[in-house]
Amino acid sequence: MRRGSVPLLFVLTATAVAAGRSPDVTTPAAAGPVAVAGHGLPNSVLRRRPLPFYYDLYTFRGPSAGSTAVIAAFAVPVNRLEREHHDGGVRYRFDVSFVLADTAQRTVRRAMDSMYVAVPHALSGEHLLYTQIQLLAPPSASTLQRVVMTDVTKPGIGQLYTTPFTIPDYSGTDLMISDIALGVPDETGGWKRGDVRLALLPTSQFPGGSFDLYYEIYNLPRDHQYETEVTVEALDDTGKPQDDVAPVVTRFSAVAETRPDGILPELRRVDTSMERGRYRLTVTVKDEVTGRSASRSRLLLVRDWAPGVTLVPALPAAVRRGSSG
Repeated sequence: MRRGSVPLLFVLTATAVAAGRSPDVTTPAAAGPVAVAGHGLPNSVLRRRPLPFYYDLYTFRGPSAGSTAVIAAFAVPVNRLEREHHDGGVRYRFDVSFVLADTAQRTVRRAMDSMYVAVPHALSGEHLLYTQIQLLAPPSASTLQRVVMTDVTKPGIGQLYTTPFTIPDYSGTDLMISDIALGVPDETGGWKRGDVRLALLPTSQFPGGSFDLYYEIYNLPRDHQYETEVTVEALDDTGKPQDDVAPVVTRFSAVAETRPDGILPELRRVDTSMERGRYRLTVTVKDEVTGRSASRSRLLLVRDWAPGVTLVPALPAAVRRGSSG
């Protein structure tokens, strides 16, 4: 795996968080439209009060032909959860679920985890608790995604988000780049893929400062010389590049150490200080032998984290399988 540091010496803005595990349960959907929004939720969920949380979805090539790994990264400020006293300390508990419903194929894939964080004393402020869930699914342009978080300590507190979501196809022989995953440096917990462990963050929750950048290059022949370009652009409120802020571009060359499965993973440390605002990060790879190139972009929102705010990985208390319906 190619590792390295990308020094971006400018004053702009950054990102951060995640960790988890879960079963991949595939079930045929019942006849009629696939109803995702309320599927499988207890009657008490969302009735007492909402539980706003942050999430993001990342996709990578799956372990089998024609499959795609879809990771949902969750983060929630601790002060939005109820706490309970447990074994002389304080515990926070919450459930997360992730559903992919293909409305054309009439299939539903779902995974659910029950998570907890136990600490000696109550956490203050906006400390972020984070986790993630992964599902495997075939490529699809007709999928709806749904993510749900509920407070276990006090039933009736929860939040649900659902949107259309295209699952990309990473099969074939074209030069391709996976999603760009962003995480916080020096976190011991987190999402694990191969030799990489990354504290994934939803891209709306990045603090100003250094962050880790992980992506995979597909179908770059081993031993080919290639160039990678990383570009960071500051955006205005309409999503267009700011006229008064020049993009920051970093380039580096290497010889491909592609694995037998056609995957070249790359982990980079982006050293920067970025101002609060919106940014677009683009990774472009060019095979200098064949001239082929591929590009992938990710939007991120840099926020000002209060002093002392930390990321706290949530641990699985149990894993529960969902059922079709």
